[in-house]
Amino acid sequence: MSLIEVRNLAKSFGNLQVLHNVNLNVDEGERIAIIGGSGCGKSVFLRSLELLETPDAGQIFIDGEEITAKGANVNQIRRKMGMVYQKFYLFSHMNVLDNLCLAPVKLLGMSRADAEAQALEWLSKVGLTSKAKSMPVHLSGGQQQRIAICRSLMMKPKVLLFDEPTSALDPTMVGEVLAMIRMLTKQDMTMLIVTHEMNFAREVANRVLFFADGGIYEQGTPAEIFDSPKKDKTIAFIRKLKYFSYSITEKNFDLMAMQGGIHNFTEKYGIDSRLAYRLELCCEELVYEILAGCYGDDENVNIDISISYSEADSSILINLTSAGRKFNPFDAVYDEDDDTHLGITILKRVAKGEISYNFANELNKIEITL
Repeated sequence: MSLIEVRNLAKSFGNLQVLHNVNLNVDEGERIAIIGGSGCGKSVFLRSLELLETPDAGQIFIDGEEITAKGANVNQIRRKMGMVYQKFYLFSHMNVLDNLCLAPVKLLGMSRADAEAQALEWLSKVGLTSKAKSMPVHLSGGQQQRIAICRSLMMKPKVLLFDEPTSALDPTMVGEVLAMIRMLTKQDMTMLIVTHEMNFAREVANRVLFFADGGIYEQGTPAEIFDSPKKDKTIAFIRKLKYFSYSITEKNFDLMAMQGGIHNFTEKYGIDSRLAYRLELCCEELVYEILAGCYGDDENVNIDISISYSEADSSILINLTSAGRKFNPFDAVYDEDDDTHLGITILKRVAKGEISYNFANELNKIEITL
């Protein structure tokens, strides 16, 4: 039996549908990282598990009990989950020890002495024993977040939910919180972690969910998602792709407009000037070869060229599709006497990367990696 089971979950805010038909099973001991762009529903999904957001449809089971069922003891079921938020929400009028002991004494019926012993044990594990009597205002952000995690652990939850646990911290404090979460992975704690720390997600998770289009758009192991994503939006998110596209519908097209657009694109994203020059030259020579090889003088022209730039590794992918006759420009042979296919010779020299061609569905398709 799964520790968490989500069936057909849906949630809207007015006319904005944030989640639609989301399904997920989480087994005990799994560490799941949830990634995706802003507004894709990651935090709403996490909050829905505890009914901090009320779903419009669907069912949620926690350790076999349906928290969404009519008449369910929601508070009792919630105790099986610990939630760690972006902000720390420590009680400012209580010292650290009181913050940690309050819930187990009030809700679990634990004696104050036992609660303090457990609290000091957790504080020792995270190196904060000396802060037991400190007030939250005297703690750094990283220390407060570690205390907030300890507070959740005091309730002995079966699963921990982290909603961007490092987003409110200065960069210097992020490491100490991530180190604590790594410590919990060694204890086989079941965790769902909404995070924007991609390297961290790769390191601690054994499954990664990429959220887009109202739900789980793609999921897999860290290697599958970060190294070999299959779907377009996942690829774009992981590689931080930026796009430029241009369409050509006549032989006497406006070369200056195309090159001007490419130039503005390279400047906007800070692409190295030498790489930008190679890109412009490749596009120009490729388009002229296709125009000459695929189309007669009076034929309609249909060429689409797109450029994808990856901020992750500074690579550039040129995609060109063209109707017209089947024509592989890279099979062409340069004739020195009349400069026929000189452009392809230049293109091969400038590209310096992978070049591929195929013909499918009456379209010539070319990819060049710079």
